[in-house]
Amino acid sequence: MNPTQLLQLITDFSSAWNKHDVEALMTCMHHDCCFETVAGNEVYGTRIQGFDAVRQAFENTFLSFPDAQWLNGKHWLSGDAQFGISETTFTATTLDGEKIEANMVDVFTFKDGKILIKNAFRKSRPVQVTI
Repeated sequence: MNPTQLLQLITDFSSAWNKHDVEALMTCMHHDCCFETVAGNEVYGTRIQGFDAVRQAFENTFLSFPDAQWLNGKHWLSGDAQFGISETTFTATTLDGEKIEANMVDVFTFKDGKILIKNAFRKSRPVQVTI
């Protein structure tokens, strides 16, 4: 895939997140994909490995944050187009009514024109409780 197509891939991926469209998300992911989450006990957060497990993790995101949005997206590629970056502002309300708003970055590794690794990073901010 050429750089223009890879940039479109991560742009489409970002759009699918805002639509809560798991099927569209998974069309962007490589069959051997890996998702490294923003939180977890390991230095990399939690590593979700394999197509079905990643699909379930993405579905769980929408269950945990029913109004989640990734706003103000900016996307670019490394000079050799082996890696991509998406920068967004994540906004969501937890099931307990807590508001989240934090900048985040996804770092993508590509294989065969798909996302092989989605490595997510998000600023840590105190949540705001809605009354």
